[in-house]
Amino acid sequence: MEASAIHGGPSRTADPWRDTDVIDDRAPRFNQAVVGTVALVGAIFGWPLAWALMGAQLFIGLTLGRRFCITCAAYFVLVQPRLGEGELEDSRPPRLANAIGTVFLGGAATAWWLGAPVVGTVLAGIVAALALLAASTGLCMGCELYRLTARVRGISPRHHAHVDPSDFGLGDSPGAYVEFSHPLCGECAQWERRLRDRGERVVTIDVRDRPDLAQKYGVGIVPTVVRVAADGAVVERLAP
Repeated sequence: MEASAIHGGPSRTADPWRDTDVIDDRAPRFNQAVVGTVALVGAIFGWPLAWALMGAQLFIGLTLGRRFCITCAAYFVLVQPRLGEGELEDSRPPRLANAIGTVFLGGAATAWWLGAPVVGTVLAGIVAALALLAASTGLCMGCELYRLTARVRGISPRHHAHVDPSDFGLGDSPGAYVEFSHPLCGECAQWERRLRDRGERVVTIDVRDRPDLAQKYGVGIVPTVVRVAADGAVVERLAP
């Protein structure tokens, strides 16, 4: 049982330290608020060390995991137990956003120390603007970039006009909706429930159990939902 449940607080569906394929959707916004604030303060007062330290912290979190990410630990230890768990989402888009922030903040500090403070301030200002936008509105440009590239790689009539019906056990059926999913993905469960409520046949593929199929069809994000005809033709794409 989760410690939060033992003490009467909200229980968690996903363990933040173990179930790293998904993340509470409030956690990236909390992180972006901190990153944006540090980048902005550094730009206002001319503190390149603030950018370097923030970039280093992002890099440590990306390479060593959430336990070593100060903002992640602060959210999951101090904030989430009080607010409860938010919607779970794929953790890869915010990871890309953090990677981009790492590069920009590192570049900002380096430019400043190499005698180009204007360049450094501009780079840090971009990070501050985008991070604070994401924190306040939920519009994460780095995440959207990930989703855009996922669409380019993913199953769609444009890029995958046909799939192998035997991969999904369609047999002689007239077709079905195929959903690439993850058991802790809230949006995945919503899509499956919505389609089944309409009486549709849904074949769910757990990307943890079938990474081979996810790789074969270029699935870059869950949920990925398509409608497949009996002959394997991809006739409709619902998500992402």
